[in-house]
Amino acid sequence: MITICVAFLLNIVVPKFIDETQYAYWQVYILYSSFVGILHFGILDGIGLRYAGLDYDQLDKPLVRSQYQALFFADLLFAFIIAVFSYLRFSGEYKYIALLVAISIISKHLFTYNFYIFQITNRIKKYAAFIIVSNLICMLLTALFLLLSVNNYIFLCLIDIFCGIFSCFVFCKYNKGLYFGKFIPFKVFISEFKENISCGFILLIATWSSMLLLGSTKMFIQKNWDEILFGKISFAFSLTSLFLSFVTAVSIVLFPSLKRMAVTELPNMYLKIRNYLSPVLFSALVFYYPIFFILKKWIPKYEPSLIYLALILPIIVYTSKVTLLTNNYLKAYRKEKYLLVINVTMLVLSMICVGISTFILNNLKLTLLLAVFFVATRSIVSEVIVGRLINKRLTCFFIKEFILVVAFLVSANFFEPQIGFCIYLGCLFVYLTPYVKKIGCVKKLKKVS
Repeated sequence: MITICVAFLLNIVVPKFIDETQYAYWQVYILYSSFVGILHFGILDGIGLRYAGLDYDQLDKPLVRSQYQALFFADLLFAFIIAVFSYLRFSGEYKYIALLVAISIISKHLFTYNFYIFQITNRIKKYAAFIIVSNLICMLLTALFLLLSVNNYIFLCLIDIFCGIFSCFVFCKYNKGLYFGKFIPFKVFISEFKENISCGFILLIATWSSMLLLGSTKMFIQKNWDEILFGKISFAFSLTSLFLSFVTAVSIVLFPSLKRMAVTELPNMYLKIRNYLSPVLFSALVFYYPIFFILKKWIPKYEPSLIYLALILPIIVYTSKVTLLTNNYLKAYRKEKYLLVINVTMLVLSMICVGISTFILNNLKLTLLLAVFFVATRSIVSEVIVGRLINKRLTCFFIKEFILVVAFLVSANFFEPQIGFCIYLGCLFVYLTPYVKKIGCVKKLKKVS
């Protein structure tokens, strides 16, 4: 809930109280700082995969510590190189943004390291408290920022950096021995380093290629159009992130964790989970219309963003399915390489097509629609592969869902909001009817039995 509150504050409240240029620069920082995680080259992912399930006392602390110590010095080097490069290469605000991104390398890797340690050692309460403290500090400092009417993106960037460092400082006592201490023999360190890289690099590339699928689109828009337009597009994307926060929160309550299930149970559970997930996701699209009216009154200067939102909102359907369903199934069946191939292939094709639409055709709407198309294609291809693994045919689902997505895009982009709402609601009713009947039949059978 706190995570959703923070997302609401940052994505809905902050844009109202800072000017469009400052907001755009803040979004540039958020975009590029979100990718600094790739600079740990899979070391942290390797630690997360290899030591998952061990109790904290069972960890070989000198071995794990040596990996973070090496990463920390590498982070300092990367930060220094980026800082020098930004000083020589960039001018104006972009010089400061690059410097802030450089600093964020250290804070975000430290945060991720602690995040993984709490997670893999199954210290769930401390893990939750760690996240809550970070979010609370972010919320309080951002609220103070707004109360003082500080109209400067740099302070928002510093809040992001400070929150990660502060939460790690508060919780460092729970991870004693994993930060400082004697360095292990070099040969042992190299052996451990290779193990972590080989184990975590595939997952790292799969994860970051997935993020770049939309991230590269934002980068192209930022390069080709002015800061104000980029800020408006970023606002639209931030609203999809807010949607995803709500959908994920609901889904976590509704659906069991796949990782705790036996592999033999997975095939029968797939359609059950999917039959709950899809109606929730497509029903979430209905909220576009009330949000359109509310935000049009709340932040009139971002009204164009609401038009762009109508183009990209179906992303929440396909991204949620990948995150909550297909990725977990591919990992459960140890098919991470499929995950890598799908994400990298979609990324390459997306960058080519989106690059053409952005830099050659100069067509913003086509660029956004292509981003949605490749996110949808990744989801469908992933589901086809999972369907083969569990011996389930899903073609009829894809067709019905594609028709419903088209119905949303047409109703939201070619009709007045009131009419569009009625059109999509009617289509949604037709789509949901079989699910409602199925639930009714199940309830009757339970009563009979």
